[in-house]
Amino acid sequence: MKKLFAPALCALGLSLGASFGAQALELSSTDFGNGATLGKAQVFQGFGCTGGNTSPALSWSGVPAGTKSFAITAYDPDAPTGSGWWHWVAYDLPATLRNLPTGAGKAGALPGGAKQGRNDYGGNEFGGACPPQGDKAHRYIFTVYALKVDKLEVPTDASAALIGYMLNANKLATATTTALYGR
Repeated sequence: MKKLFAPALCALGLSLGASFGAQALELSSTDFGNGATLGKAQVFQGFGCTGGNTSPALSWSGVPAGTKSFAITAYDPDAPTGSGWWHWVAYDLPATLRNLPTGAGKAGALPGGAKQGRNDYGGNEFGGACPPQGDKAHRYIFTVYALKVDKLEVPTDASAALIGYMLNANKLATATTTALYGR
């Protein structure tokens, strides 16, 4: 009986040791700390909100082997819609990229070949925070996806939900950082 379990335990130990040695994908921002409040620059301009409507700087590390592209999303699960609110969907970001500067979410500002999907404001760029007046502070979850494909095969007018489906179908790893904002 011991002879049957020894190879399995040895293989499990090697597998666990290899995964502990690998660095996990990590995401951070110099414009806000994880769990901190977004600044006015990241607040929407419209819908009763007054802000810069500017995407934050984001950087990531611990990229898994086999990564062929990246995507970034910004999502508010606390929006009173029944399905949350998509603030940003950027995809087909080059595999060599490790950061986006403040304002990269403006139309035409992403590196060559990268695309932006439709947000829930109806635009194809970053849309800032704008929770209802008097509501509790909402969470804004920024996620980087390391993908196993060079390009997502989605229509140019794809919804954030469809792009999200394709991101999850092609992800190697994800990392998040969360900001808060209330008014």
